[in-house]
Amino acid sequence: MAPLNSHVPDALPPARAAIWRGVYAALDLGTHNCRMLIAVPQVGPDSAAVAGGFRVIESFSRIVRLGEGLHEAGRLGEPAMLRARAALEACAARLARYPIRGLRAVATEACRQAPNGPAFLADMRAATGLPLELISPREEAGLAVESCASLIAGDGRRMLLFDIGGGSTELAWLRLAAAGPPDLIGYLSLPVGVVTLADRYRDSMATEAGFAAIVADLAARFATFEQVHCIGHEIRQGGVRLLGTSGTITTLAAVALGLPRYRRQDVDGARLTGAAADAALAALCTLGPEGLLAHPCIGPERAEYVLPGCAIFSAIRRLWPAPEVIVADRGLREGMLARLIRAGQARPRPLGRGSAP
Repeated sequence: MAPLNSHVPDALPPARAAIWRGVYAALDLGTHNCRMLIAVPQVGPDSAAVAGGFRVIESFSRIVRLGEGLHEAGRLGEPAMLRARAALEACAARLARYPIRGLRAVATEACRQAPNGPAFLADMRAATGLPLELISPREEAGLAVESCASLIAGDGRRMLLFDIGGGSTELAWLRLAAAGPPDLIGYLSLPVGVVTLADRYRDSMATEAGFAAIVADLAARFATFEQVHCIGHEIRQGGVRLLGTSGTITTLAAVALGLPRYRRQDVDGARLTGAAADAALAALCTLGPEGLLAHPCIGPERAEYVLPGCAIFSAIRRLWPAPEVIVADRGLREGMLARLIRAGQARPRPLGRGSAP
């Protein structure tokens, strides 16, 4: 595998070369998807860098189903690892085109659960040159909070952020401040996501009784977090909002907004009333398999994971019926990029080939 570039091509004009001297990348190898963003720091009207801001110049997303069969076999399967390897090799090939100033690549729940997860990551580091690391649930929650910083700021006393992933669901309970970053009061990582639920309850999920039983079980598992933090009481006091970041909540938002097809710019940052979110949830649950497949905002690759996501969201809403749900079409990659760029702007920039003295 060719090493990542670290210089600016001599032939580039000065303006283009200036962009190339600050390329950052973030890769998230999840239970269901492998995603990557390549970005440059955002520059304001006065040509000064916007702290932590970035502009995406290339994105990559591929469904790899790394956690497929993990519940039954207790380890990552060979077909899943081969799919993930192909995606990681594609990411490395794309990165080799750029002079990368900062790169972070992480793996999450599937590799945390599987006994052969660490060995798989070591093999992928050797094969691709990507600095893959296995992050903790707390780090995952922190990156989700980082990615949503601009949506967290504003009115309110508290916020419950939830991230419904393929292999786990993260909760972050935040105290909001008038100025400065939010205070992370507590977090929970439940090792249940849309892929694990689909694998375990594929047959019963589509029945009304089966769906209700799964929601009740999930609500009971979330209840320990409620007992510690009394979030329901805080909601009744006012000033508490929910913020969701996942394919589940973005799909719900697209349905609530009546979009003819999914458009990120319409969904990211959307604010739904609790009633609108619940109505979209009910609408999705009544579509049935054929309706989910045919829905323009879902499609065949994601249809089987919609109901599992709805079950998790239903359990969250049962315990924490906040009056507003904010929707984020962003995740770990955006959080990693914000941190990388902020750190890069804080340290001196080394002179490289093509740089002005």
